[in-house]
Amino acid sequence: MLNRRAFSRVFAAASASAVTGCSTTPAAAPSSASTTDPPALGPLKHVRTDVLDVAYYEAGPADGEVVTLWHGWPYSIDCYRDVVPELVERGFRVIVPYLRGNGPTRFLRADTVRSGQQAALGQDVIALLDALHIPRAVFAGYDWGGRGCCVAAALWPQRCAGLVSVNSYLIQNLDAALTPDPPAVESAHWYFFYFLSERGRTGLANDPEEIARVVWTRNSPTWHFTEGDLDRAADAFDNPDYVDVVLHSYRHRLLAAPGDPGYDHLEARLLAQPPITVAAVTLDGLADGSVPATDGTASAKYFTGPRVHHQIPGVGHNLPQENPRAFAAAVVEVTALR
Repeated sequence: MLNRRAFSRVFAAASASAVTGCSTTPAAAPSSASTTDPPALGPLKHVRTDVLDVAYYEAGPADGEVVTLWHGWPYSIDCYRDVVPELVERGFRVIVPYLRGNGPTRFLRADTVRSGQQAALGQDVIALLDALHIPRAVFAGYDWGGRGCCVAAALWPQRCAGLVSVNSYLIQNLDAALTPDPPAVESAHWYFFYFLSERGRTGLANDPEEIARVVWTRNSPTWHFTEGDLDRAADAFDNPDYVDVVLHSYRHRLLAAPGDPGYDHLEARLLAQPPITVAAVTLDGLADGSVPATDGTASAKYFTGPRVHHQIPGVGHNLPQENPRAFAAAVVEVTALR
């Protein structure tokens, strides 16, 4: 377990500034883009839950503390390619699953609703632990993956050994779904509204990689990703349920599509905006073009356990791939907060 001084060494930071419980961490070396792009994470393993055949990557000692890393949209498990070795070096058992509708993860039954709603994402976190016979793990993620982690941490705190969440509290308040954000934020989320239309369905089905390129460029304006990065992520879009899950996620959050009735009981609990009681480290990239960075105070009421918030300079929405050291250090830090 690391103390705060040891954590600073992990970040390799010369200094850190604190503002109302929020620290700004000098940017560590970002994920390097060499002339030869490294291969995708693999080989993959598979495990069955009650709903999915989940494809996942695993590394580290079998008896290490378990960390599950959950990717966002439109990304893939390879956003954690440089986070995994940092954590394995520190003795963690690391599990990186493909989300529903992504990569080789498949639904088991044809009649299952291809839901992308937040309750489904959170339930998937717990179902994976159950299938792997893991009683408790650190949940870490961003974007869709971070939302699933927040849901699981709030509703099943006994299964969560600590939470790392980019952009803080990501549980959607569906009671406020039709309340507009400031225009600059709304414009950054153009695809929310595009996917409400059948034109958007056709666009996503026809060219998911180019949609991802636009989202990556706007959400992470300082990230110089390679064509290899994008090609590896695009492999995850080659899934028969990708379009349906993506469209349902955005339509449900804007009240334009009903949820899967099987998750109604969980969505009812999420309407109360339940607090996260476990130890948490939250991160904001200061160059995030999707979610404006904060000092963490506005979301503090949702975290009733120990919580630290960091701002990461020069980093956009895909924080673990843009600055893997900062993300890995946050995982290490949360285990010291308990």
